[in-house]
Amino acid sequence: MKILLAEDEPRIAADIATALKASGMAVDVVRDGEAAWFAGDVENYDAAILDLGLPKLDGLTILKRWRANARRFPVLILTARGMWTERVEGINSGADDYLPKPFEMEELLARLRAILRRSAGQAAPVLRSGPLLLDTRQMRISLRGIPVSLSPLEYRLLAFLMHHAGRVVAPTELAEHLYDSGNDRDPNAIEVIVARLRRKLGSDVIETRRGFGYLMPDDAA
Repeated sequence: MKILLAEDEPRIAADIATALKASGMAVDVVRDGEAAWFAGDVENYDAAILDLGLPKLDGLTILKRWRANARRFPVLILTARGMWTERVEGINSGADDYLPKPFEMEELLARLRAILRRSAGQAAPVLRSGPLLLDTRQMRISLRGIPVSLSPLEYRLLAFLMHHAGRVVAPTELAEHLYDSGNDRDPNAIEVIVARLRRKLGSDVIETRRGFGYLMPDDAA
């Protein structure tokens, strides 16, 4: 999962980015409204954390522009302002959730995971595909009840496929959501990571659709 973090306070931005990376997510950090609007308009993010009080361009304007341009990724608003009317305007403008400052990092992560699940049509915090379970809260993977250790890239790729179970995902799309903007997004590297996952989880866990991409079966029932 790749997250856009738009926050102009350096300490808060650094703390959030550290927590996101520790939770198995890639993150791009921007510090002003113009950079936030541009990044969200041209990159494919799984979600954005958007501070309303950004310099150069305020958060509500950014959000309205994204939604007007059909950018549908979920948005979690952050603000130090306490006006309930502003919270309502943010939700009505297309925000998915709202968190006032100061906040506890665990609450931010819980709210972010929830909107990520909802945007992918998943309700429960534990994702299932056949005998494979992924606990998004604890970042734990088990196969037939046995814990499996994954690298951060392996976890990130598996989590994206399980959030989008039942849909064929192209290698280029996986690369876009696996790495932050500072890393080379080589679709060929995806094949290597998938091969490592198959060695750990079994050859039939991730299906290959030749010429199209990879599929995690949607058989949670």
